[in-house]
Amino acid sequence: MEEYNWKDTNMALFGSDEERSIKKEAAKTEKAWQQIKSIRKSTLLVWRINKFNLEVVKLEDIGTFYSGDSYIVLNIEKVGDDYNYDVHFWIGKKSTQDEYVTAAYKTVELDTFLDDKAIQHREVDGLESKQFKKYFKKFRTLEGGYDSGFNHTKPNEFKTRLMHFRDIDCLHVELREVPYSRNSLVSEDVFILDLGSLAYQWIGSKSGKYERFKSAEYLLKLKSERNGRCKIQVLEENENSHELKEFLAKLPNTEITAPSKNNSGMKAVHRLSDEDGEMKLSLVCKEVLPRSVITQDDVYFIDNGSHLYVYIGDQCSTQEKRNALSNAHEYLKETDHPLVPISVVCGSEKLTLLNNVLE
Repeated sequence: MEEYNWKDTNMALFGSDEERSIKKEAAKTEKAWQQIKSIRKSTLLVWRINKFNLEVVKLEDIGTFYSGDSYIVLNIEKVGDDYNYDVHFWIGKKSTQDEYVTAAYKTVELDTFLDDKAIQHREVDGLESKQFKKYFKKFRTLEGGYDSGFNHTKPNEFKTRLMHFRDIDCLHVELREVPYSRNSLVSEDVFILDLGSLAYQWIGSKSGKYERFKSAEYLLKLKSERNGRCKIQVLEENENSHELKEFLAKLPNTEITAPSKNNSGMKAVHRLSDEDGEMKLSLVCKEVLPRSVITQDDVYFIDNGSHLYVYIGDQCSTQEKRNALSNAHEYLKETDHPLVPISVVCGSEKLTLLNNVLE
């Protein structure tokens, strides 16, 4: 299946009066949102999209994402007597265009339910923001999804996987299923080959001490979950052993496609405005991101090349606000970095959130 084929999705219908009306009514009746009303503490909620519907992700599965599906993540942070909301929609690299549109639509719907108090984010499989990954102590992406049938792991069922293990920081780790090939191995990191009753820990010669420690910790937990019925074999990249040769023999020497990376695009600020009666996106400046060009009358796309920030001014028109996310998607389609994270920030009170971005 082609990867990231959803990136060419046409989202032109977003922002219409009809769409807004439907969204407002749908937000009131969407069962997934009802539990939010009773939350009185910092909380993380995750939903998975299945045939246009939202399914709650169980607590024990939070942090695991399947590349064939799309998800919505709501982070609620209690600050004094108030709450901060961040709504992320995560798009698997093999998600469909329908799933992408549903995820984006439901994200905006959830923001509507929260009285437009949330910051909206788009996250792409393999290119997630650090903010998103740090919600989870163990952030893991696996191949599969609802359509493939691989969408959960039963206690005594195992799917052979080669996992790329990296640390995000001292408290958070990241595991990604990679192509089942020895060409997936790189010296800078640690890899785990999970065969069910046998798991190999392959330690790259340039990997860090923390990655080695956390991956060993992960394997001990894995063994415990399988009631001790999983042998652990630890291997160093440069050792000369029968076990290493045995490990490499299990991995085919097939060619792989290099994982997608964010191209570092040029800094630029664009303005989205309908002041002439037609919605237009125009370049304000490039190579710099000056705070002085931001006003409260319009929507601004602040692109630092690796993350797109959408700022919605206090006095922007209703149509400008409604079309912000869909136009951000359309804008990125025409750049050399279409998969970067998107964050939508509304109002002057939240402009300080861009202090580290604007100059």
